[in-house]
Amino acid sequence: MSTAMQPETAARPDEPRNPPVAESRSLSTWLERHRSGLLGFAGIVVVLVIWQVSTGTGLADPSFSSNPLRIAKAEADLFRTGEIYPYLKASGLEMLWGLLIIIIAGIPIGLIRGRSRVLHDLTEPWVNILYSTPYVIVIPILIFWSGIGNTSRIVVIVWAGILPLVINVTTGVRNLDRDYIRVATVFCTPRLTFLRSVALPATLPYILAGVRLAIGRALVGAIVAELFLGNNGLGYYVQNSTTNSNIDGAMAGVVIIAVVALLLNWGVRLIERRFTHWAEAQ
Repeated sequence: MSTAMQPETAARPDEPRNPPVAESRSLSTWLERHRSGLLGFAGIVVVLVIWQVSTGTGLADPSFSSNPLRIAKAEADLFRTGEIYPYLKASGLEMLWGLLIIIIAGIPIGLIRGRSRVLHDLTEPWVNILYSTPYVIVIPILIFWSGIGNTSRIVVIVWAGILPLVINVTTGVRNLDRDYIRVATVFCTPRLTFLRSVALPATLPYILAGVRLAIGRALVGAIVAELFLGNNGLGYYVQNSTTNSNIDGAMAGVVIIAVVALLLNWGVRLIERRFTHWAEAQ
């Protein structure tokens, strides 16, 4: 008895195999990769929805708390009329000069301080005192010394931001791998060459973490300085809007400050992922 063979159906070369499975895996991979960002975005949306519903149902008075829709309208008006641009420019220039001074001075100070035990012990009490002392308390002294101009505001920004960077870089240098130090010692590496070619690359994760902390504290310092010392800038705009009972405009200014902070931190995180991925693998 012969058994009939069932012919196998050949798959067409242009016919995709299991497309739903491939798409599902691709989607799950994308969701897993962006899980943190999506959850953060969802958290922001939930808070905004609760805020809007609270003002819409009368649980909160929008005259005192505003709401997301009114803030969005105020944001659009600020950028449409150009009213916010001078304040953004003033704060941006102060932050630019302050961060340049912080980075240019803070990294070398941290490297040298981390390599010299004598210098570290001599400066440790002063670093702790200056880091623990609120910089707001010296603002009256700065006004007495240099008035309420840009110089005083930049001094406050530098004071607020440079110490976290110095402390982080110092910690990174003091925790260097002993093998690096032994190899440099064997080859009689000059001190400056060691700092530039060994200590600086090895402490890059500490440096970028310090830069992130410095940016946050410097932005706070800039806003505080504008509240007390300025007649321009985002901090002054928020204070002036609150004084004039323009709560929507004040909250719009706060949102702009928050967005600037997020963008700055996002930029530093991108640099960390690009240049310090080797540290995560260790």
